[in-house]
Amino acid sequence: MVIAGANLAGGTVARSLRSRGFEGRITLVGAEATPPYERPALSKQVLGGAQDPGELVLPIDWAGIDVDLRLGQRVDEIVPAESAVALSTGARLGADAVVLCTGGRGRRLGVEGEDLAGIHEVRTVEDALALRAELVAGARVVVMGAGFIGAEVAATALGLGCEVTVLEHAPVPLARSLGPVWGPFVLEEHTRRGARVRLGTGVHRFLGRDRVREVEIGGGDRIPADVVVVGVGIEPATELAAAAGLAVGGGVHVDERAATSNPAVFAVGDVTLQPGWRGQGRVRLESFQNAQDQADVAAAAILGQQVPARDVPWFWSDQFEHNIQIAGMLDASADPVVRGDRGDWDFTAFHVRDGVVRGVFAINRGRDVRAAMRLIAAGTVVDPAALADPGTDLRRLARPRAAAS
Repeated sequence: MVIAGANLAGGTVARSLRSRGFEGRITLVGAEATPPYERPALSKQVLGGAQDPGELVLPIDWAGIDVDLRLGQRVDEIVPAESAVALSTGARLGADAVVLCTGGRGRRLGVEGEDLAGIHEVRTVEDALALRAELVAGARVVVMGAGFIGAEVAATALGLGCEVTVLEHAPVPLARSLGPVWGPFVLEEHTRRGARVRLGTGVHRFLGRDRVREVEIGGGDRIPADVVVVGVGIEPATELAAAAGLAVGGGVHVDERAATSNPAVFAVGDVTLQPGWRGQGRVRLESFQNAQDQADVAAAAILGQQVPARDVPWFWSDQFEHNIQIAGMLDASADPVVRGDRGDWDFTAFHVRDGVVRGVFAINRGRDVRAAMRLIAAGTVVDPAALADPGTDLRRLARPRAAAS
């Protein structure tokens, strides 16, 4: 087995193959010098100095489970006809199966000056440490993009005493993840903490000689900047798959078993375009949960074992002292039933349609989210008044009385 990508997805594939009984050779190849690690903390705890990057490394003894870990290398080519792969070092490895965990790269803006010093992204440990060194008190920080990465970086920078401006091209922040209600709600907290937020605003160019000094936006306005952070999404790294003749487009196309259009090649994580939960279209999920769960699915499929059932999609974000969690689908047409106090940033909002919980958004209420995920998975018909009542044990509601069609 050859795994292209020594990250959370790739590392979990290797570990799952061994735990499921595979005794053959496993080679895990990664371009970074750091062993597989968890990335979510990079834009939060690591960037804020509360966590050492070494704590993010997966606690796996690679030699102990007999995995050939090759760092600072890449899989440059898949050669299906020869059941082999070619590495960037010139080495060639036999491969009965290949797993692509190539993730993605930060999307570029394609504007003048974007290669100036002082312009950062947060994709790797090195990225986070380089940015952390520049987030000093009083620094004027411009964050491009009000998605989760941008919002997390903005919250961290505000906590470090920086002056923060957030620029978002879309008219609604965090809309893709949180929808039209909760996206603006979350960003209001940034404004309350001192961030300047401009929506519906695109960047025209970056200005400066030795490093970035200003950001010029549409209309000609210029915003002073000591530091710029670009967080406008990722582009899935599909080049290796495309060169091997696999079906791609918006990601590497996989089925519910993480198999690509070539039965000897699988793909896992951010790079994949997969069937939506419960078969609702095709989606690309950039989440910790998906990387872990899909990796175990791939390992089971490779070994001809029954693949584990798919859990309700779940994601979290830490901003300021708040933990934000979402699960299921935050359907804008569903009626939100609120449990707790929105004003205190301590509540759960259940998105209910036809008496069934379809999704949940919660702040500082992880226990509610886990119970809601059971409700979503079961399709349990619930009483909205019971959901809103803080005295109701949500775990009891998860015992289905009637199933939705």
